[in-house]
Amino acid sequence: MDFDTLVDRTGTASLKWSLYGAGVLPLWVADMDFPAAPPVIAAVKALAAHGVYGYAHVSASLVEAIGDFLLSRYGWRVQPDWLVFLPGVVPALNLVCRAYSGPNEAVMTVTPVYPPFLEAPPFQGRRLQTVPAVLEGDRWRLPLEAMEAAVTPETRVFLYCHPHNPLGRAWEREEVAAVVDFCRRHDLVLCSDEIHCDLLLDPVEHLPACLASEAAPAITVTLMSPSKAFNLPGLNFAFAVIPDLDLRQRFIRETRGLFPLPGCFAVVAAEAAYREGGPWLAELLHYLRGNRDLVEEFVAGELPGVTMTHVEATYLAWLDLRRLGLDDPTKACERVGVALSDGRLFGGPGYVRLNFGCPRSLLAEALRRIKVGLDSGPPDSGAPDSGALD
Repeated sequence: MDFDTLVDRTGTASLKWSLYGAGVLPLWVADMDFPAAPPVIAAVKALAAHGVYGYAHVSASLVEAIGDFLLSRYGWRVQPDWLVFLPGVVPALNLVCRAYSGPNEAVMTVTPVYPPFLEAPPFQGRRLQTVPAVLEGDRWRLPLEAMEAAVTPETRVFLYCHPHNPLGRAWEREEVAAVVDFCRRHDLVLCSDEIHCDLLLDPVEHLPACLASEAAPAITVTLMSPSKAFNLPGLNFAFAVIPDLDLRQRFIRETRGLFPLPGCFAVVAAEAAYREGGPWLAELLHYLRGNRDLVEEFVAGELPGVTMTHVEATYLAWLDLRRLGLDDPTKACERVGVALSDGRLFGGPGYVRLNFGCPRSLLAEALRRIKVGLDSGPPDSGAPDSGALD
């Protein structure tokens, strides 16, 4: 597979490449600059050539493909009726808040975290409870003690990012089990966003939260999608895995009248990815490891005052620029033509998130520019706002 060739995305309505305009290398939104797997492209081309793009449904064949994929990778035997299909994970986070908590009740999460985790509770009239992750040495860990101190009788839901965006942690079996136990003891619904679970860069396992204990299926809503690992975010296809009938019915009630049927291109692309995309994904992970290593080595050797923790999963690096004393680190990078995600949106002021899911030559040039930008003092203002999209 060729991951080195940069595909020109101008004129394709690409949000990532159009927001900042010509001359800016966009390493912000979590959207890779690689063509999809050849079987996915072939499936989409075949449908495009057919010429009729009517309403679609999730076929038994796609359900089987999802089940086979989850069983082969994670040993998770998912029943077809556990699946609820969605246009994306972000709407699901909002649905979870509505389905399992009431007005002014609380939803807890660990920060820094993907911005919709912080936005969904207040959007739905729920109180947001945040607990900061703990940095021990050069590795982040879950703040289990602080979570115990923060939980209240009004807390109803725990939003769990697993693997974690933007920290890059692939939570270990003991950590996942501890989260499930915390939710069980406090009668919380556990919403486990596992959209990055197929992007493990280190030789570690991903344990679905639903498999962490015998109690887990009764309290867990798992959110998944082929969009990140197979680079299909523009096709708007995701699903929730909800084994418990009562939780599933409550979730489905909140979807009524709000979401369209899955699009026909999303359906054929998802099935091709899950059935035939494995070899492409393996090569992608090998390439991303090289990019991850490049970023880590560059930060350690070329950016004094900047630190980052090791990225175990995802294609997202979380850089700590607080020691540089900049009012807005993203503006320093934008001035020299690199767009990054502002850590403030994740609950981490002074940090930036860098997307290294791109050809290595582009990444190397972006890192060179970042060094120039951080070496040259306070930036000018006036760059566009990237928002909290991901």
